[in-house]
Amino acid sequence: MPKDTTYTSLHPDADGHFPYSADDDAVWGELFTRQMAFLPGKVAPEYLDGVAKLGLNADKTPQVKEIDARLHALTGAGAEGVPAIIPPSQFYDLLSQRKFPVATFLRRREHMDYIEEPDLFHEVFGHCPMLTNPAYCDFIEGFGKQAKALGKGYSWHMFRLFWLTVEFGMIRTADGLRAYGAGIVSSPAEAENATSGKALMQDFDLLTVFRTPYRIDIVQPTYFVIDSFDQLAATLDADFGALIDQAKDLGDLPALFEAKQAS
Repeated sequence: MPKDTTYTSLHPDADGHFPYSADDDAVWGELFTRQMAFLPGKVAPEYLDGVAKLGLNADKTPQVKEIDARLHALTGAGAEGVPAIIPPSQFYDLLSQRKFPVATFLRRREHMDYIEEPDLFHEVFGHCPMLTNPAYCDFIEGFGKQAKALGKGYSWHMFRLFWLTVEFGMIRTADGLRAYGAGIVSSPAEAENATSGKALMQDFDLLTVFRTPYRIDIVQPTYFVIDSFDQLAATLDADFGALIDQAKDLGDLPALFEAKQAS
């Protein structure tokens, strides 16, 4: 977690369950209800299918252990409770095992609309439903393996790919553009921005993605659009190292946002 965070990672009991309170259940329920009312017509049908397959609902804060078991049965994927911020090496290692790292604390009411560090709602509501899709899981697993193999010198560009797909990806459907990225589906402001028709949409292209800078503390000025999750998985056949080397040689594209002011 960031050094100045006021949140503390939770620890499971002997049965692997985390100690969520009645207040946590209430916050989860309000977040879940609000987003589920807002998202239809804005998110990929595979995402909504995943919510149903995982049995997510407004009644109770979900347990990572139960999400992990359901994912394993559905796609061979999994979820593992971790502190909110973990080293890139651990992050990539978990992904390479088809497991998604899940922060275990839940945001408080003063952060209902935005929290900088990832919390349980972002991780479970945002990320886990898409892990019920096999092709998407193939991409997650392959991404982790590629990132591990390429090493530290390629890590920053690899995370651009993660950011612009897994966190903020869009997909074409028969009914129009829809969101699948966790940063969109778990955030009211981001979901509104991404589906307003005002944000810049770009066809997904690996080299362009590797050259695209981003900021984590603003709604995204541009989104990359895939045609299918099979297309996303098929990118794993590309030579990521060579493309990143090319991206480094060409340099970053002009940022579509103002530089963050130093505090």
